[in-house]
Amino acid sequence: MLNMDGVGPSRKGTPKFGKCTQKIENSDPVKLTGHEIFGNDGGDANIDRINHRLKALNIAQDDQLPFSDGKNMEHEGQLGFDPDVNSKMNGSLQDLEDAGSAPVTPRSCPRQSPEDYHSDCGSNSNVGSNIHRASDLLMAVSLFSEENKMRITEVANAAMEELTRKALGRAPLWKLQGDGKTEILDYAEYMREFRYIDIALMELMKMVEVGDNQPLPSYPDICESSFESEYYKPSLPQEPEPEPLHTEASREIGRVRMNPACLVQWLMDVKQWSMVFSNIVSNAMILGVLSSTGLEGDYNQTLQVMTAEFHAPSPLVPIRESYFARYCKKITPLGTWGIVDVSLEDIFPYPSIKFIRRPSGCVIEPMPNGCSKVTWVEHVEVDNGRVPNMFQLLVASGFAFSAKRWFNTITRQCERFETLLSKSTPTNSSVLLSQAERASLLKLSERMMRIFCLDISASTVNMWMPLPNMPGAEDVRFMTQFSVSERGKPPGASVGFATSLWLPASPKLLFNFLRHQSYRNKWDILCYGHSVREVAYIINGEKPENRVSIVQVVASPVLYLQESYSDTTGSYVVYAPLDDHALTFVLNGGSTDKVSILPSGFAVLPDRPVLEGEESRGSILTVAFHMVDPASMEGYVPPASLNIMLEIITETIMSVRNALTTNKNPKN
Repeated sequence: MLNMDGVGPSRKGTPKFGKCTQKIENSDPVKLTGHEIFGNDGGDANIDRINHRLKALNIAQDDQLPFSDGKNMEHEGQLGFDPDVNSKMNGSLQDLEDAGSAPVTPRSCPRQSPEDYHSDCGSNSNVGSNIHRASDLLMAVSLFSEENKMRITEVANAAMEELTRKALGRAPLWKLQGDGKTEILDYAEYMREFRYIDIALMELMKMVEVGDNQPLPSYPDICESSFESEYYKPSLPQEPEPEPLHTEASREIGRVRMNPACLVQWLMDVKQWSMVFSNIVSNAMILGVLSSTGLEGDYNQTLQVMTAEFHAPSPLVPIRESYFARYCKKITPLGTWGIVDVSLEDIFPYPSIKFIRRPSGCVIEPMPNGCSKVTWVEHVEVDNGRVPNMFQLLVASGFAFSAKRWFNTITRQCERFETLLSKSTPTNSSVLLSQAERASLLKLSERMMRIFCLDISASTVNMWMPLPNMPGAEDVRFMTQFSVSERGKPPGASVGFATSLWLPASPKLLFNFLRHQSYRNKWDILCYGHSVREVAYIINGEKPENRVSIVQVVASPVLYLQESYSDTTGSYVVYAPLDDHALTFVLNGGSTDKVSILPSGFAVLPDRPVLEGEESRGSILTVAFHMVDPASMEGYVPPASLNIMLEIITETIMSVRNALTTNKNPKN
């Protein structure tokens, strides 16, 4: 039987929060540095996954992988936790035992100097990776040949020039859409400006523009030779031509409340990059650092070769996997930075290319009051042939992996840090949470969201399988995970199961219905017959619906930590059950990474690409649950458990669908 052992509520009673709802307002402007919240949460979990793969291939033991903790930058005038707050949040192993979780010894990760990066093939990251593949190892070995280093450097320099021109370019290179804000690349103009075009193609483009139907002139370099035209050429068996890759290119420009130096660190430190963009990036790893200044925190002229997977919030959408070079350069003396990614398929040819990252990235310009202007460019070529029909319109349009999605993620993280560091307090008489308590809840919810986003993806780490021989469950996927001493997860086997479906409701309507406590008892099986109240919440940013909440099921031991977040590209409602002892441990300053947590929740996407201010009438809803199942083993789930999974996910979907037909205007 599936149960919530280790992650669910105990029956010891619930903490008394009082009758009033807690609201935390954030009004004070703060300086943000970006690295205060990033600890080792989740890093060791990914390392354990890597080590498990390595042991199967006898490549290395975990102590042979010198993963470091990443770089920390020190900036004058930064705001962070006071020493006493830091000490509280570290906790002790004895505290963990008191919180009902098994003690875990943190992994020792030796730090490395920048010089070490040149010899260890970039194994400084403790982010999950695909290092078990032979292609990763072969590339890492071949990176440092002089010929390859020179070619990669040339490609990176050309890519930086192209990115800068695309980021700062205007019409006709970029076309504004109907909302006057969304920009897409004019591909014909791009080809003129950035790519060599042969004479025949140029003539064809001219004729298309002027409507001329004259035949193309003949050119010796594109015609057959006289010998070939006069004599019969026998046909030779040929392999079918691969389908041409589809081009997606977009740009987003906006302002964020974080200084350029911190944004550069987010993007260049692979661990922080994977954490900040956990809703997009999985399995990122540095294969080699080809050049750097050698100074701690100085990324100017840093060139590194990486591998990463990019995912959408559904196990049904295939990942986009890429090897690429990332080059960081200070473009102007006044502090404008450029960071560019470019695929290396021309240098390291692959048997089958499904995804090419053309020069993409961002230009970061300093603004007053510690802010930055960010111009983000996404330009890729991709094979979308395996994308399900339900997602085709959203993915093929470029909306699902657009520049807007990357920029929205940066904005969200800046809001989270601003909330984390704010010293403002509520003025009403509700129960107060101190800054340390708010920080602990935000850290725990950040880890919860990160785990959910990685678990819900089609990453190669997630061994998703279809439910066998179950009619009506063709789009339901499940996977097993097994933890022995993995920090932050209950020991034993757990089962994740998820599916995606279309619903005839707008994303805003669906998001408000799922996140609001008044409607939870209409779809949550554990809440049937009970009323639900939000006993405390912390608002992230300017929108009140973007919040971290403590939700209590009245007259029941059930408590949830929940985070809801929405922007123009998608929405999330993620939650995890906590017992009152674990919650008290966190609020008292206990180390949040020692609390066992298995998140479940929803991702809501529009069913079609939408412009700024528009809203689609339909939504694509991804439902995902993660539960402990003592009857399962790693790689095996008994039929009885599979039946229970199908029942839970089917009843949840039916409850949501039925409730939406009777509640057309959920509360905001």
